[in-house]
Amino acid sequence: MTIHGVESEPVGTFPSSGLDVLVVGTGLAGLTAAIECIRKGHNVRVLERAASINTLGDMYFMGLPATRFFKHWPEMKEEYDSIGLHNAWIETYKHSGEQVVKPLYVNERLKAAGLDPKTPPGTFQLRPLIYRMFVKQVERLGVKIEFNTRVVDYFEDETTGKGGCVSEDGKRFEADVVIAADGVGSKSQKLVGGQVRARSSGRAMWRAAFPIENLDKDPEVKAHYTMIGPDNSEPIVRTYLGPGTYGMTLTRPETMIWIINHNATGSSAENWSNTIEPQEVLDEMDKGVGPNPWSPMMKRLIACTPEKTIVNFELLWRDPQPSWKSPNGRVIQIGDAAHSFLPASGNGATQAIEDAVSLASCLHLAGSKDKIPEAVDAHIRFRFIRNACAQKVGFSNAELLQDTDWSKVKFDPRRAQPKHPRWVWEHDPEVYTYENFAKNVEAMKKGVRFDESDVSPNFPKGYKYEPWSIEGVMEDMKAGRPVDLGPGDWN
Repeated sequence: MTIHGVESEPVGTFPSSGLDVLVVGTGLAGLTAAIECIRKGHNVRVLERAASINTLGDMYFMGLPATRFFKHWPEMKEEYDSIGLHNAWIETYKHSGEQVVKPLYVNERLKAAGLDPKTPPGTFQLRPLIYRMFVKQVERLGVKIEFNTRVVDYFEDETTGKGGCVSEDGKRFEADVVIAADGVGSKSQKLVGGQVRARSSGRAMWRAAFPIENLDKDPEVKAHYTMIGPDNSEPIVRTYLGPGTYGMTLTRPETMIWIINHNATGSSAENWSNTIEPQEVLDEMDKGVGPNPWSPMMKRLIACTPEKTIVNFELLWRDPQPSWKSPNGRVIQIGDAAHSFLPASGNGATQAIEDAVSLASCLHLAGSKDKIPEAVDAHIRFRFIRNACAQKVGFSNAELLQDTDWSKVKFDPRRAQPKHPRWVWEHDPEVYTYENFAKNVEAMKKGVRFDESDVSPNFPKGYKYEPWSIEGVMEDMKAGRPVDLGPGDWN
């Protein structure tokens, strides 16, 4: 079998597959699915409930596996290289403002953590810039996006071999395969049957991104949160760690961003439009952090934040979702619709994009419409254990960041750094799919579990999946025990 994905294979490399693909949702998972399905020769339509694509937001971590498919899209690679934080610095403080780790280039910090500085596991990115980059590519391809189309139900027809969905105004849409990329709470859950109960973590995130000119209100804040390097021209991430909290700021030429993890309040909600005012943050931020209050400079930064800018996003925990597909495999969930992540995992965007690349490749390997269910099943086998493991890493990171033991951090700065395991960032979802698809399908037909097959694992070596629950994770945290990741090499 030809191993695709190693070299650049632009649009036109793959002949038409004849598969009609309907993508619901224009998050990173949906946009990547549209882009990659077109490259693989599939016919694509996209539905979006809003009037336009949402390019608002602050920052997130974009792992290396999520960027490997850029080799096929030179315009995207060029833009990504131009907006990426490749010359970024990082420094670490106690939440109270005492510097613990001095400013270093991210590459130097990686080296200190035992990672290869030439191959960082990923980079912090500004969400609006990344989204606009994906949107531009969709527009260049002439993808038809039907806006103001709120999907309220999904269906499949075993007789015709079609999947479909129904919009709020009663319009029906059909395709050979429907990709539900419409996020947490997707209406596809009823058909898929995999919905899990959300549990409150008791935690939330204050998040804000705004034009840097707002720092002119307080010259001392502007001086403190300046960029760094030659002529103060290079961006810097400042991390703040403390008991029951952590925070982060990013200073870029045009944008100031800050994030604080905190005890959930009455105004917290799992909604990116749920904004509050700076005074509420200032009133609440010292609660639950022990005897030492937050850094005065951080408080002054918050006071500079414009109104209707701060999102108070509640962090809900969910067990790994047991099912991602409809009974006949004509509707398949990807991204947050299939698996939600805590921000501390640094994996949500990465795994969403990996899903899309993997599914587009599996559909190409299906070869015909009647093989779509087989391709969908193979894709889920590739993705389920990997995502469940990545979700657990998120809980482990949250535990580390929210309750930093500074007596240990002084001697080993790596303890103040979230895990970015090698098994996560070394992965190439496209190459992996083509290398292992045939073996995977063969094992699947024989009834052999994926983690007991001869397919090379894309999760920690030596790990065997056992169902786990948030209750177990919470019990560990309450008892002061490290989150039990399970056997295998998690480094």
